[in-house]
Amino acid sequence: MSAFEYVANCWYPIGFSREFKPGELQGHKVANKPIVMWRTQEGEVVAFDDRCCHKRFPLSESKLLESGVVECAYHGLCYDATGQCVAIPSHPDGPIPPQAKLRVVPVQEQDGVVWVWPGDPAKAGSVHPPRTPEVNDESRVAVGSPDPLHVPANYLLLIENLLDITHFYPLHDGNIGDKENSAIPIQLEEGVDGGYSYVKTIRETENYRQPPYLREWFLYDEVDRVHTHCMVSPGLTRVEMRVAPPGQLGTDAERGYVLLHLHMPVDAGNLVWRWNVSCRKGHTPLNDPATPTAYKVAEMFPEVVAQDQWALERQQKMFAYPDDGYSELFLKPDKALRRARQILMAMQRQERSPEPETIRTVQA
Repeated sequence: MSAFEYVANCWYPIGFSREFKPGELQGHKVANKPIVMWRTQEGEVVAFDDRCCHKRFPLSESKLLESGVVECAYHGLCYDATGQCVAIPSHPDGPIPPQAKLRVVPVQEQDGVVWVWPGDPAKAGSVHPPRTPEVNDESRVAVGSPDPLHVPANYLLLIENLLDITHFYPLHDGNIGDKENSAIPIQLEEGVDGGYSYVKTIRETENYRQPPYLREWFLYDEVDRVHTHCMVSPGLTRVEMRVAPPGQLGTDAERGYVLLHLHMPVDAGNLVWRWNVSCRKGHTPLNDPATPTAYKVAEMFPEVVAQDQWALERQQKMFAYPDDGYSELFLKPDKALRRARQILMAMQRQERSPEPETIRTVQA
């Protein structure tokens, strides 16, 4: 994996819609690209290269005026919601050069999530962001992670982690994990959907005794279970769990969740991770019948996430050492992980190297 950094030509989830409030300027870095974003007075989220076209000052550290324009904190150049410079204080009566504008970063908002395309803008129209209908599904209760999680690790490590449950023991032993997870047979599904190559694992088991957290969330001691993990795109992994007493999958006794993992690369060694869990309305946990199941999962899940983060950070640190003949061992249950890595590395190889930026001199 040492040759893998990130895919730039892709839609990445930069936040839930609720995170973009009107009148608030935000700065992000996605695939090593600095991005400034805000929600306009008309309610649209816009995104641009974060550098003022004059002297590279980060506009995300500037000011969004009541008029809806961004004023650079260094020399006062102002930009409207299209990225066009509309005022230059140093020559108020002179014409504004046509080059005085920001580079647009493609952005789309759908299903309660805001997506950006940090790569070549000309390629952004080739695919749309994947759908996340569970975030706003009125038949379900959905809860998103309270804050984005910043992890000092390459995002491929997280994707591989999310496709794998053989690490549930020992990493998550005592909450969602046990040794029996590692023995569940794995079916692999691959294909293309919405322009994205996906890889999906399917694990089905009967008469499975649930670990403590799953018993609390889904009521039953012993269940039949269908558990799927799908890398939908480089920015989204979808996990679904369905459980019911033996022989009752597909009946009203069935419980479960859809867990969306929204991940994006900051750079080769850092990622941002968000998640959203949703369960059917009316479902409640074992020991708290007044609370929707999704709320209880969201309350307890951060402990699991912290354990994964602990492992990812330590994995990443080992890439600082020379291989010296070392190579990773892939086991039979790792087939989906290997395919995910191959898919992302192939996407990375297809990308063109960006052209070097030039300095433009403008006669005022």
